[in-house]
Amino acid sequence: MIKVALVGKPNVGKSTLFNRIINKRKSIVDDQPGVTRDRIYANATWLNKEFVVIDTGGLTNKNVSFQKNIETQVKFAIEEANIIIFIVSCKEGINTEDYYVTKVLKKYKTKQVILVVNKSENDNGQNIKQYYSLGFGEPRFISSEHGIGVGDLLDQVIKSTTADAKLDQDNGFAFCIVGRPNVGKSTLVNTVLREDRVLVSPIAHTTRDSIDVDFKYEGKLYTIIDTAGIRRKGKITDNIEKYAVMRTEDAIERSNLVLFMVDGSEDFNEQDEVIGGLAYGANIPTIICVNKWDKVKKDERTMVEMTKLIRQRFKYLSWAPLIFISAEMNKRVHTIFETISEIRKQLTLNISTSLLNDVIAKAQISNPPPSFKGGRANLSYATQVKSQIPTFVIFGNDPKHIHISYARYIENQIRESFGITMVPITVYFKDKNARSRGARKDR
Repeated sequence: MIKVALVGKPNVGKSTLFNRIINKRKSIVDDQPGVTRDRIYANATWLNKEFVVIDTGGLTNKNVSFQKNIETQVKFAIEEANIIIFIVSCKEGINTEDYYVTKVLKKYKTKQVILVVNKSENDNGQNIKQYYSLGFGEPRFISSEHGIGVGDLLDQVIKSTTADAKLDQDNGFAFCIVGRPNVGKSTLVNTVLREDRVLVSPIAHTTRDSIDVDFKYEGKLYTIIDTAGIRRKGKITDNIEKYAVMRTEDAIERSNLVLFMVDGSEDFNEQDEVIGGLAYGANIPTIICVNKWDKVKKDERTMVEMTKLIRQRFKYLSWAPLIFISAEMNKRVHTIFETISEIRKQLTLNISTSLLNDVIAKAQISNPPPSFKGGRANLSYATQVKSQIPTFVIFGNDPKHIHISYARYIENQIRESFGITMVPITVYFKDKNARSRGARKDR
């Protein structure tokens, strides 16, 4: 598929144009320059033509934080893009930073570059010669904030090349990496992709956006989503971090699985538990990934004791598989995909109604339901229903007679009988006579 990279100095409106093109707010937009650091990808459509647009960090000849890494990210984007949209600011005019960007782009002689003058809603056409001096031909004047001229720009983009066939993502599997700041999320992304796709720094909060990357591993299509490290709400001090938290929550919502990363070389804290709670609340498969295991002094009991501690701290994720890796050293990273493969098998498990009812009947014989709230439960029929995770509906008399401990017992019997050990499951208890009485009661 055609790829279009947005390139320019800081604060010329690249992220605003990116959001305008994809018609959603994905890149963080703020008046503070240097907000975008990694390169951000999204699919876009114009006149029934599909393409990928890439937002990048600002190039500058000034000595600012992360600039070397940002420049590496921008060059990656330029190399893989078919078209470069070089954005300058009408309000600021051309300065030394724009000439620096020009110098970088001139090195890529085979790339098509479209010069765009943004923030030109009040331009009267004067000083146009300064833009020609950059050497990229006639400039296009737009206002990405107001949408002026963006349609004409996209017309030029889709005329420039024919879009390739869309990548079939029907069989893809999206997973996001969540964790507190600086546990190694971006390092893991780069290790998996075997390139410096996202910035890595010992400074916490280097990642601010959620970064989506499609890739193949052993012939299977995946989408990996890197997210910003989440701090306690009391520590979130500016709009940029608030947007980053929102992006993380959105990333969880559109993922098939959460990779919950913790730092094995440090003590767990309250924030680890908060983030684990976000994974649990999403009700989708979760892998607890202990990173930096290479930095831990170990003996034959270390992994056993760590496993015991994690199971105690994250009891609500008792079904989540636990793996130990070193993203930086690329140790045991392959176990992530081995675990995902097993999880996908359990997610697609189709249990026959007859077998399921046999399990429920035997469970009641072995451990009859106790009396509760003036009655005793009698479970008569069960079936599996289609859902994102294994979901079962069990019919019987009034669900109010089922104590929560007995509901857990039934859930555990289903898990043990059918080997559903790595994913959450949902069990609904319904009154088989509710419809005839004109009422429905679910538990």
